Amino acid sequence: MTRDGKLKNQIRADGKHVVVIGGGDTGSDCVGTSNRHGALSVTQLELMPMPPEQENKPLVWPYWPLKLRTSSSHQEGCEREFAIGTKEFIGEKGQLTAVKTVRLEWKDGKMTEVPGSEQILKADLVFLAMGFVSPVQTVLDAFGVDKDARGNVKASTDLLGGYATSVPKLFAAGDIRRGQSLVVWAIREGRQAARAVDEFLMGASTLPR
Repeated sequence: MTRDGKLKNQIRADGKHVVVIGGGDTGSDCVGTSNRHGALSVTQLELMPMPPEQENKPLVWPYWPLKLRTSSSHQEGCEREFAIGTKEFIGEKGQLTAVKTVRLEWKDGKMTEVPGSEQILKADLVFLAMGFVSPVQTVLDAFGVDKDARGNVKASTDLLGGYATSVPKLFAAGDIRRGQSLVVWAIREGRQAARAVDEFLMGASTLPR
């Protein structure tokens, strides 16, 4: 950090055309921060179709309701595009200048590109704020661990033997065990997994759970 309080090599959106790929909470944070930096424009791209403004409660209960969510960051200003795929990053002399996108069509859970719908978005800065369905399966296969029904590493959170996988001496915690979630869950599981490892190695642990 410099004497004026600025971070060295800090990424700034001042005077730039910003594209945010991902329509979730992290994407919303990128939108808000870019606006406060003074971006020339902010466009947020979402792979999935635009959700309804009001959820169908009888259809989705007890699961998290699917509906359009507008955050305070969105209200500060941005273009939101739904059912959009990113095809290519375009640049000159190592400098990003644009993003090529294509409109998507969803049918029976399958995604197809709409012919002739490609467009070029001006972009000086792109933030990748994409979620995931499950950990990279080739990594899990390389370790030979058992998986749960969602493709995550199978490991319990029990007080005794918690976070231990099906492979001896191998423990798992955070997103790789529970799936995509909040950082506070990753922190909690990391602490608990550390205690589980300590107990495994030492027979007992004084680490907090």
